[in-house]
Amino acid sequence: QVPLVESGGGLVQPGGSLKLSCAPSGNIFAIQVAAWYRQAPGKQREMVANITDTGRTNYIDSVKGRFTMSRGNARSTVYLQMNNLKPEDTAVYHCYAEDILGLGSWGQGTQVTVSS
Repeated sequence: QVPLVESGGGLVQPGGSLKLSCAPSGNIFAIQVAAWYRQAPGKQREMVANITDTGRTNYIDSVKGRFTMSRGNARSTVYLQMNNLKPEDTAVYHCYAEDILGLGSWGQGTQVTVSS
């Protein structure tokens, strides 16, 4: 599998915003379906949002209305816009994406820290 490259994490105050990006290394495949996962210290990894091949998105309840997942027109990149961030959103965020053959790849993760 081709690794995914994530960016956009960082330190932000509560109520702030960040936008995460994820793309296959070298933009070598078009993203069909994708998801963002996060893992906080001492907790299990959870899926935060996903996008289907038709562009439908789904979110866990705790981020509905605050996070928006989208995909670039060329299907080369997926994004996670995170608004009104809360300390409980602090985690390492990982991207997962599949190509047209259903082969999946993961990113290395990007740290999001929400703290005053």
